[in-house]
Parts: sequence; C-alpha cells; structure tokens
Amino acid sequence: MAHYAVLDENNIVVDVKTAGHESDWDGEIGWFQELGIVHKRTSYNTRGGIHYNPITNQPSEDQSKAFRKNYAGIGYTYDEQRDAFIPPKPYPSWILNEDTCLYEAPIPYPNDGNIYRWDEETLSWIIYNQT
Repeated sequence: MAHYAVLDENNIVVDVKTAGHESDWDGEIGWFQELGIVHKRTSYNTRGGIHYNPITNQPSEDQSKAFRKNYAGIGYTYDEQRDAFIPPKPYPSWILNEDTCLYEAPIPYPNDGNIYRWDEETLSWIIYNQT
C-alpha cells in the first residue's frame, strides 16, 4: 500500500493519502497537479531513516523501502534539502538529529525502567506520577 503526503505552499503536510498502488491514485494526482498541489511519497514503516518490517518491527532487509526519513504526519514539514519529513519541534530546547530528522532532548531519556516526562522549565526528565 502506498502513502502520499499532500503539502501546502510552505511544504507543511496537510493530508496523507493511501492508495493500493500509485496507479490507483492517478486521478487524484492529476487533479492535484492541475491545481499545483505538491505530493510526496512516504512510508508508513519508516522511522528515523530506517524501514521496519511491519510484522517483526525489526529493520527490513530491503532498505530501499525507506522514504524520506519519517512517515509524514499532518503538521510535519517536508525539507527539500534533506528529502525528509520532519515532525513539529516538541520543545524549544530539543535538537534536530540530522541523521534521523527527529528531535531529541538535550539530555538522554533515562534508562532505569521508570516512565518520565520532559520538563522544559528545568530542562530535565521528571518521573511521571499518574495520580
């Protein structure tokens, strides 16, 4: 199944369309082209530039299926220079990883089994207490 991101004039994803095959979308593609609407293929199973097998969630043997670093979502930006879909920046302090085109906290997520939330005011991970 093929997925296509529809972009506005600022390269912001405004919709994601699904088609069984690219030819199934020809009528809509033609209509978009007539209106000057840009669309780019995206891969549902691509995250951080790696295509994952949808059954095992392990990296696929065939990485040619990885399209544009990340699966496009509404509000993502398509960066032409990187040929990548980049999600909205979640916090002002987070930094774009140039390899994955995903934002990362300035401090790595703790790996101690607890659940944390990011606190932008203190620039730190805080243990999440569900109350």
